[in-house]
Amino acid sequence: MGVKQISKSLKASGNALNDTFYQLKVLSQKDVHDGAYESFHKKIKSFGVDAIKVSDLEIFQINIGKLCNQTCSHCHVDAGPDRKEENMSFETLERCLYLIKTYNFKKVDITGGAPEMNAHFRWFVEECTKADIEVMVRCNLTIIMANKKYHDLPDFFKANNVHVISSLPSFSAMRTDAQRGDGVFEDSIAALQKLNAVGYGQEGSGLIIDLVYNPSGAYLPGDQASMEAEFKRQLKRKFDIVFNSLFAITNLPVSRFLDYLLETNKYLDYMHELVNAFNPSTLDGLMCKNTISISWDGFMYDCDFNQMLDLKFTGKAKHINDFDFEEIMDRKIIINNHCYGCTAGAGSSCGGEIT
Repeated sequence: MGVKQISKSLKASGNALNDTFYQLKVLSQKDVHDGAYESFHKKIKSFGVDAIKVSDLEIFQINIGKLCNQTCSHCHVDAGPDRKEENMSFETLERCLYLIKTYNFKKVDITGGAPEMNAHFRWFVEECTKADIEVMVRCNLTIIMANKKYHDLPDFFKANNVHVISSLPSFSAMRTDAQRGDGVFEDSIAALQKLNAVGYGQEGSGLIIDLVYNPSGAYLPGDQASMEAEFKRQLKRKFDIVFNSLFAITNLPVSRFLDYLLETNKYLDYMHELVNAFNPSTLDGLMCKNTISISWDGFMYDCDFNQMLDLKFTGKAKHINDFDFEEIMDRKIIINNHCYGCTAGAGSSCGGEIT
């Protein structure tokens, strides 16, 4: 069954695309009459690479919950206000903290949802800070403005020297709200001003605020350096806002974005664009080579995209309670055709371009 037939079947049966079986069925399609493309495995093999292997364990990335105050159209986590049950427990966070300390991870990358909505978020950040571990938080900005109990987040981030990474698709209200919801741009600007007020992005402060750009449609991001310069110019001119760096991230065909591609009949065109833009020089810098991604319930994945497709670690050690350092270091990264998103053009990672 090809992509078009699978898509029709999904619509007819009412199966949501957060069902990973159907997502993988679409991503693994092989029907040449449906505009098939070369598989990612075959592509890298043609460049003499049989498998993606781990190079180091540096970043411990944790999705501490899918609960979020927003419902963004591109969200590969499928997060939102209705995901209340999928929040990481205190016991699981304790186990994560133990592993981070024991195996000397250099950075902790905390994601969600809106990670700040987890009841144990502040405890976890403070414990990491006490252990002299660098903490990155992927803050959606609007959470700062959402409720009085979050208004002090800029001061909390400052006190713990948190590296804040925040999504801002555009310096235009219309384009931002179209992707992330009505009123999001206004709240994001207000939150950035609050972060600037406590020192974030200010020269010499040591407080880092980076912004993340991802396209609003089925196309690759532009040149990261050029976009960063334009974002800095526009945000400073219009709102007196400063920030450190801009990360350009490619939308991967997972969850809501995959749904969008299928609904608009753009899936195959987008995949062909990714395949045609494949850049072998990105392979050495893939985030899956030095990062492990932990889901809210403690399972381990090669990256957060594999996490959303439920492609768990190979081998016996699939959960943090069974953590086996040697096995994890010796594993092969699980790949599928969504990996084209990280290897197209200049590449894409949680830190923006790879090359």
